[in-house]
Amino acid sequence: MKERIEVLVKLQQIETETVQIKSKLNDVSKRLEDLDSGVKIFEQTIGEQERIVDDLKKQYRDYESDIQLNLEKEQKIQAKLRSVKNNKEYQALLKEIEDVRGKNSEIEDKMIEFLDQMDVTEKIISTKKDEYINIFERAENEKENIKQNAEARKKRLAELEMENAKVSKLLDPELLKKYLIIKEQNQGGIAVVPVKDAVCHGCNVNIPPQLYNELFRCDSLRFCPNCQRIIYIKDS
Repeated sequence: MKERIEVLVKLQQIETETVQIKSKLNDVSKRLEDLDSGVKIFEQTIGEQERIVDDLKKQYRDYESDIQLNLEKEQKIQAKLRSVKNNKEYQALLKEIEDVRGKNSEIEDKMIEFLDQMDVTEKIISTKKDEYINIFERAENEKENIKQNAEARKKRLAELEMENAKVSKLLDPELLKKYLIIKEQNQGGIAVVPVKDAVCHGCNVNIPPQLYNELFRCDSLRFCPNCQRIIYIKDS
């Protein structure tokens, strides 16, 4: 009986490791997506800042065009001044020149503000691009590690499947059936658990003293009265 219990324990270890590996493999896609998402967020941030700079540059060019138009307008007014015939008309033209220059002064102030904004935004972009390079490289390295670990786990999973088939054959069909039924009935698929200091490690409940003493004999299968799992003495 001791040998059969050892086989059951071995089978449980194989299946527990199998479940753990499958769980980790199921997380691979999400972990890769999370890494890509982090990189994409940085790309979007940089893209948004670059669009801000493009808008600022476009508005700056529009201001340059406005100034040029106003300068041309001033030149035309200056030309009219040379042929003016009365003081009233002369003063009116001077007022127009003053207005045009005032508009250009306001535009130039706005252009200076835009240059400052462009400078600040371009510095942000430069910083973000440096950060992006580091994040991208870390993400790529992490993705490669995840993929390599996934391949190693797949290889181990194949080995466990072979071990499972081999160990299962060491059990008689009725015992294997009993094991599978208990496994299905318990959370986490755990059918075989150790007992230490009279405590079942499946449900953390103390087992009766008589049952605890009987476990040391290893002469038959025994079950936890609380969780119904197969139990054995951890140090036996």
